[in-house]
Amino acid sequence: MEQLRSLLNQQQVEYEIIQHTNKIHSAQEGADFLGIALGQTAPVLILKADNNRYYSLILSGDYGRVDLDELRELLQHKEIKLAKPQEVEQVTGCKIGDVSLINPNLPSIMDRGLYRFPYIYGGTGVPKTTLKISPLDVEKLNQVVGYLR
Repeated sequence: MEQLRSLLNQQQVEYEIIQHTNKIHSAQEGADFLGIALGQTAPVLILKADNNRYYSLILSGDYGRVDLDELRELLQHKEIKLAKPQEVEQVTGCKIGDVSLINPNLPSIMDRGLYRFPYIYGGTGVPKTTLKISPLDVEKLNQVVGYLR
């Protein structure tokens, strides 16, 4: 968490880290807990390509089902799949459900639906915490290589 805070402060980004007593298990649960629109939640999925390259996929909570064929075409790979839990932990240093919105060392794909909101809410890499941040800052701090929608 200190690395994340340090990066956010160094980049002079406006943010808030929200502590909660229970782990949030879904976008809907997060929206209900935080009192925000489902679309403001920003779950992060980790994808694995056929060449063992990993990507973070930053979605709006109301995106719906992810089309892996669309991602395969976007990223120009023969195969794209969701990374296994142990791969997620190896690549990000955290468990599924806690993956940070900010992963500067991973190429990222962002859902344009997130830009509807001044702030989005997602993982910090630490359980029972949520990062509130502008989607433009998420884009600025990540290595965005493509967009959905």
